[in-house]
Amino acid sequence: MRLIAENLSARRGEDLLFQGISFALEAGECLILTGRNGSGKSTLLRVIAGLLRQETGKVTWHSAKAESDMRAAEACHYLGHRNAMKAELTVAENLSFWKSLFGDFEGGRGMSVGEAAEAVGLGGIAHLPFGYLSAGQQRRMAFAKLLVSHRPVWILDEPTAALDVTAEEVFTTLIKAHLAEGGIVLAATHQPLGLEDARELKMVGFAGVMEEVW
Repeated sequence: MRLIAENLSARRGEDLLFQGISFALEAGECLILTGRNGSGKSTLLRVIAGLLRQETGKVTWHSAKAESDMRAAEACHYLGHRNAMKAELTVAENLSFWKSLFGDFEGGRGMSVGEAAEAVGLGGIAHLPFGYLSAGQQRRMAFAKLLVSHRPVWILDEPTAALDVTAEEVFTTLIKAHLAEGGIVLAATHQPLGLEDARELKMVGFAGVMEEVW
């Protein structure tokens, strides 16, 4: 399987934010986006996830079982800055909703709600309302959304925000396991994720787009 981005560009308002972004990721590969705030990391992730429309270029997904007209976003899980969980629902109810909504992509099977809560180290509190949890616990449970339904591509925007060192290690272990099983990871982060073989794409934002002017 392969995720391919070709000649992507995107705008923020009237301004071109980045251009000419191309890469290809195969099973087991990880690409880390780095760069200063405002350089376009989050925008690029949202374009890949199908949440924003690019100005130019295309994103495609290739696998033995994929239909020729399938959108690449269908193969992706996206974890953004917001956790996308209802505060008044329990953790278990939130995860059950996402599991039911997404189902499993071909080629894999998601964990049960209980297994996913255990995997992020919070199996004993899945009965609590999500809003009762600390910021770090909420981030862990948001990550558990990726585990309850299978998707080969994980798109992560600052996944370790609000986490302590122990929780960061849990995330790194889960990401490594996903890669070892043939998954693909695309992440934007200011903090090292402990992934030794990850490739890096440095985003430069407006400065890079307009460097010929300077």
